[in-house]
Amino acid sequence: MDKKGNSVDNREYTIKVIPHQGSDVHSVHLPMQWIKYALFSALTVVVLMVGAFSYSVYSSYSLRNEASQIEKLKEANTLQQEQLLELSKKATNLQDEIEQLGQIEKEIRQLSGVAGDELGDENSNNSDGSHNGQGGPYKQLDVNDVSNALNDVEKRIAKRKASLTMLRDILNEQHRQIQQMESINASTPSIWPSTGDISSPFGMRWGGSDFHPGIDIADDYGTPIVATADGIVTTAGWNSGGYGNMVDIDHGNGYMTRYGHAQQVVVSAGDHVKRGQVIAYMGSTGFSTGPHVHYEIRVNGQLVNPSGYIR
Repeated sequence: MDKKGNSVDNREYTIKVIPHQGSDVHSVHLPMQWIKYALFSALTVVVLMVGAFSYSVYSSYSLRNEASQIEKLKEANTLQQEQLLELSKKATNLQDEIEQLGQIEKEIRQLSGVAGDELGDENSNNSDGSHNGQGGPYKQLDVNDVSNALNDVEKRIAKRKASLTMLRDILNEQHRQIQQMESINASTPSIWPSTGDISSPFGMRWGGSDFHPGIDIADDYGTPIVATADGIVTTAGWNSGGYGNMVDIDHGNGYMTRYGHAQQVVVSAGDHVKRGQVIAYMGSTGFSTGPHVHYEIRVNGQLVNPSGYIR
């Protein structure tokens, strides 16, 4: 028993060492407690060695895994940088295209006479582009840089779209006005109804005994008579009031023209005619002393002097 009352194992084990040559046999006496201590120590050493080996294996695996992950991250970062660079190049190309659109718009405005681009081009104060100095510190691309560049391109596209839309609307309005003016001009009598000489003017004639409501243009029989403006034929044929073979044309906008004394009429009521189109041939029908065309113009129903509409 020990001092605390616990039983003590006093057993001993003897190890005999017997030499091969017949020498004395040696005996080693080992108390049980020593053996237990030795076994415990050996077990502790084994556990420590196994733990150290396991930790070494784990550390080696972890290091290899971390190295692999770092390599993958490097590859991913390289790929990301390449993609960011590609996006950056596309953003730059878009900016260049926007500037080209701005230059085209400027040329269209100059050709059409439309006022300059109110939105302006914040990237160009130089008309001929002769100065191209550049600089600034180097900075590696990141997501924010590319995102900001793309946002800027998006804003500039929106501005350019608004400017081009405004220009389109202005040009459409100009085109509409031009078409309207062309339509008005086309429907305004403005050419000679035939070749020849004015044989009787507009107004009083024969010593004030007669008022002539048009002008007479004399030429040979069969001389073509043409419409002096675009319009619709309202009358085509014989007139018993002295005009003989006669053509009336309604040009719209209050204009009407009359062509009298024709030898032959080649249009019919309801026909659409164009300025310069042959409508009859000169003759001397009705109250007439010789081949000529009697030409009248009415504006909103009122007779006017045709000489003011001939050029």
